[in-house]
This record gives sequence, structure tokens and C-alpha cells, in this order.
Amino acid sequence: MKVSIITTCYNRCSTIRGAMESVLDQDYPDIEYIVVDGASTDGSIDVIKGMMADPRWKKNYKFISESDHGMYEAINKGIKLATGDIIGMVHSDDMLFDRHVISDVVAKFKETDADFVYGDGIYVNSNKIHKHVRVWHGGSYHRWKVKTGWLPLHPTCYIRRDVMMREGLYDESYKIAADTELLVRYLYEAKLKVAYMHRRIIRMRMGGLSTNRAKLKLMW
Repeated sequence: MKVSIITTCYNRCSTIRGAMESVLDQDYPDIEYIVVDGASTDGSIDVIKGMMADPRWKKNYKFISESDHGMYEAINKGIKLATGDIIGMVHSDDMLFDRHVISDVVAKFKETDADFVYGDGIYVNSNKIHKHVRVWHGGSYHRWKVKTGWLPLHPTCYIRRDVMMREGLYDESYKIAADTELLVRYLYEAKLKVAYMHRRIIRMRMGGLSTNRAKLKLMW
């Protein structure tokens, strides 16, 4: 199974290297890596190009840099470029938890024949990435839980590409809640075959939407 991983970036020169290295270090051999930059002006593009020069990528990458209207437009661009069987995200501030994540995700898809796999995540100090601040346990999936407000952590979610093409991509009219809308649509309305991995998939730096109470209220 081929896995397409998408990273979107805009002026993240201080963190984009860590995100890319966490993908490059994976032990799974069939990864297509797509970086969509929003015409950064802070040196991010130079960092990305420098990382792409590493021969370990074996040319299995795609990179575009152009102005866009926000993260969700950029993610949709990446999905449209993807050719993998499975699609996942590693945001520019985040890192895959360890080098075996993608191998374990693929094994879960094969074991369960799922359409959608998710797991656990961990929030880390923005400057000291090995200092754990909070653990997000995804927990088992039940459709009724979505109706009560439960959703998995977005960067832990891996979805079959054919499902995304069938069910629709991110709704760009939602400026900060398109990932929430997509998860509700997929996990409540689409009735997909969903599997939970009791395993840490992502390290997320503190400071994003998930840790900002004002933005969370606006999102809901």
C-alpha cells in the first residue's frame, strides 16, 4: 500500500525541518511526500528545498509553493496531487511520534480492511519537543459518540484516498473548522469502516487550535 503524506506550510522555517525529518525517518518504504507551501517569505522554502535534496527521498516527493487562501485550500491541493492508497497529514509544527508509525498504520489497514484509521497523539512543549504536556487518547469509535461531540485528533487520522474522492474534501468555506466538519461528515454521515490504534501517532507543539480555548469556542 502506498501512503501519501501531506504537509502544508506558511512561514514555519523554525519547525518545518522537524516535520519533514519525521517523515523521512520512517521505516515504511512506500511513502509519497507532498509539501504545499503558501508562498512563505521567512526562509521556509529554502529549508524545504534543502530537505528535498536528501537522496533518501528517492524522488518520492512533490513540492509546490504558491499563494492560497488558507490551510484547507492547501490541504485540498495536496490531496488532489496524491496518488497513494492512503492519505495522512503531518502539519508543519508537528512530527510523527516515531519511525514505525506509518508501518503500523498500514498494518492496521491490512488487518481490519478499514476505510479510516486513527490513534493517539501527544502535545509537547513548543521549544522542548521531548517534554510531554498532554496526551490525547482517541479511544474506541462509536458513531453515537460523534453526536455527543467526540472526534479523533485530526493529525492522527489516515483515510483511504478513494473514500476522500467519494465523500468530498475539506470545505474551504470553514476558515478554522474544516477538519472538524470533515470528520463529522466522515464519521457520522458516511458510515465508514473505522479502526482505532491504541498507539501514539503524532507529536503536536502547543499553541495551535486544539489548545486555544477562544478558537475552539469559535470553531464549534
